Amino acid sequence: MQVGSPSPAGQPPHHQPSPPGRANPWPVVAAVLVGGWTVAVTVATQAGGWLTDQVLLSFGRDRVGWLWPVLGLATVVLVGTPALLLALLPRSAAVRATGRAWLGATLALGVLTLLRIVPPVHHEAYLAVLASTTALTALVLRRWARRSASTGPFRAADGPEPAGGVREVRRPGPVPLLAIAAGLALLLPWAWLGALGGPLETALALLAAAALGVLAATLLDQTFWSTFAVGHPPRPARLVLVGGLVAGVALLLLAAGTGQSGAQLPALLTLPPVGFALAALRAATWRPAPAGAPDPADAVRAGRSAIGWLVGLTALGPLAFTDPEEITLLLVGTRDVPFWVATAAVAGLAVAVLVAIGYAVLLARPTARTPSRRVAALAAVVLLATVGVVDVGPGQPGLYGERLLVVLREQADLTGLPAGAPGRAGRDARAAEVYRRLVTTADRSQADLRGTLTRLRLDPVPYYLVNAIEVDGGPAVRAWLSRRPEVARVLVSQRLRPLPAPAGQTRGTAPTPTGPEWNIRQLGADRVWSQLGVTGTGIVVGSSDSGVDGTHPALRAGFRGGDDSWYDPWDGTRAPTDQGGHGTHTVGSAVGRGGIGVAPDAQWVGCVNLDRNLGSPAHYLDCLQFMLAPFPAGGNAFTDGRPERAPQVLTNSWGCPAIEGCDPGALRPATAALDAAGIFVVAAAGNTGPWCASIDDPPAPYPDVLTVGAVDAQRRVAEFSSRGPVAGGPNKPDVLAPGVNVVSAMPGGGYSALDGTSMATPQVAGVVALMWSANPALVGDLARTRQILRDTATPAEPTYRTRNPSDACGGPANVTGAGQVDAYAAVQAAQRQGRAPY
Repeated sequence: MQVGSPSPAGQPPHHQPSPPGRANPWPVVAAVLVGGWTVAVTVATQAGGWLTDQVLLSFGRDRVGWLWPVLGLATVVLVGTPALLLALLPRSAAVRATGRAWLGATLALGVLTLLRIVPPVHHEAYLAVLASTTALTALVLRRWARRSASTGPFRAADGPEPAGGVREVRRPGPVPLLAIAAGLALLLPWAWLGALGGPLETALALLAAAALGVLAATLLDQTFWSTFAVGHPPRPARLVLVGGLVAGVALLLLAAGTGQSGAQLPALLTLPPVGFALAALRAATWRPAPAGAPDPADAVRAGRSAIGWLVGLTALGPLAFTDPEEITLLLVGTRDVPFWVATAAVAGLAVAVLVAIGYAVLLARPTARTPSRRVAALAAVVLLATVGVVDVGPGQPGLYGERLLVVLREQADLTGLPAGAPGRAGRDARAAEVYRRLVTTADRSQADLRGTLTRLRLDPVPYYLVNAIEVDGGPAVRAWLSRRPEVARVLVSQRLRPLPAPAGQTRGTAPTPTGPEWNIRQLGADRVWSQLGVTGTGIVVGSSDSGVDGTHPALRAGFRGGDDSWYDPWDGTRAPTDQGGHGTHTVGSAVGRGGIGVAPDAQWVGCVNLDRNLGSPAHYLDCLQFMLAPFPAGGNAFTDGRPERAPQVLTNSWGCPAIEGCDPGALRPATAALDAAGIFVVAAAGNTGPWCASIDDPPAPYPDVLTVGAVDAQRRVAEFSSRGPVAGGPNKPDVLAPGVNVVSAMPGGGYSALDGTSMATPQVAGVVALMWSANPALVGDLARTRQILRDTATPAEPTYRTRNPSDACGGPANVTGAGQVDAYAAVQAAQRQGRAPY
């Protein structure tokens, strides 16, 4: 602090009042305008950046890597420039202190925003960089402030500094404890409504929050607060109202840089009001000190400690108790993470306002007395216990971190499989041999690594469809595993954090169909039933999706039953259920009765690979393994698999993007193994059109998958339908099917009309079921079946991004594929096929 005029013992140093008539109101007006501008720019850039991320995600596009650095630079220029002028030009010490605080916070925001180039899927790495960068920024700002304390353009010439005989505060005990109590109160909504990540993730969030508290204490230092309490006697009301407001704007800037895209939004609500509470606590450090009181530097340290504790605990909530990847518009339609984050943020805002008012009344009145150390300690202990009780009681106790999927270099050799007999028997024999080779390879090649991981208590879970192991661990474990010679690469495998209440089941509102729906008629499936007498009997369709409502009237009779027809790796349910509705709708379009399904007499089995519309590489593998070799509930996939019970056709209306942890080759061995086993895999192209090369999330780009795009009732390619070309692969999509306003089943017995390639895909799976039901010799003959579908497809009208045929994504085949599937023609062609082995 700088040297100032002596003041009575126990009072803050004060400035001599300006002579009458010399007061200039314009610096204050300028500060108010700059403050409003700062808030507007900061909120607009943060909300706009997050919305841009969400729009890109909803279209299946990659994050724009330069977005947040550019927004940070724009904020530094737009906010930092007027803050710099406030710090340099006015004669008012308070206005100059305001400018310095806002300028420092703006520069910190610019630095911290750069960290968002770290992909959200690597949250632990982001938190580690955030903690270290924030601490380093605080150190740099503190040294800068010390060097400019007496010289340079940022010196606070009128800033007070303790002089001989000055007795500043001395209540270091109760003030930090009161700050801790307030911070714990602000943590309560997050302990109730949120959930922690893994051990390392939580520890890093604690470090990052602590570093932010240090940074805030560095910016809002003794010189800053003293300029708002000048006068004799001191004016605590001015300190709270004006100083608190200025501090709140500075905290808004710090909040904007704290957390990945989405996690900073609740902090924008909860951190700024804390500025008023900090001002009240600072006022409490300027009580008249009794004779023999310790050095006033203790009071300065108490004030700094109070700022660090209160800001750090407030920031800890959104940093530790939310996963930024789940704060997404894709989940906003249900009472999912976005709803609960918004609820916690609003509750935190209310608590912050109440704390600010309460502390202002308790601590900032001229006649107020600071509570004793014992009372403050009791308040902090009670609130700490309350946070613990809330977390263990109505909260979600425990740690829910991400896991790692370790993909091994060696994958099973599936070449040279013996040619099987035509039909179901040959398919079952091939599936059994593929299963044997996969399990043998995984057991042999994983043995040493699994033993090491078990000894390290990293909870390894082995996979064979892709030779891989899922384990606990953060960046350090990932780096160690990546260096092992037997490991090809390590992916992040997402895990969802629990909600305080179920998200609620999605239900439909469409009327019950009274006959074949328009899409069924457009495919000609109704003619297959009535004229060819084929309805899918004898074929089983497997669905990996959000689940299936097994009690739905259109689906109940089609469930295959037994102890190996349902698997839920997310929640362990023992009977077919579906909260999201997506899986029920897709299964209904494949095999549903009552006019909604293409193959109404085919059976179905199901697996849950999506929970709350999010998946992970490991759970996608869980379901694909189950489809190759189903096993009973509670069984072991390696030893209890039954390949002879594998469904013949798989419908997959999902993709695994990078935000869920997949890379382009993550599931490639899985689909290759299913293909070798004679299991027909149908996958959605995606809803990221009309951009070219938008078929990019596994498994849609793979050559051994039949990739399906969407058309409307006029046989025009839906604009949302993803297109090729696919790098290094065949033309995609392969075929098209109706995917606009498709009516199908929803949980609870209802129906709904939905759009998407997700809706088109199961209809093609249903057509394959009709073909194989009509000619069982084709079962497992994937090449001939694909060729029939392409040869009998009917033309579809392409659509283009610019409505210009020259923008054809390298050729019409990358927009329309072979055309729209024709169920009637395909089944007729299947019936004419011979019985040659494959």
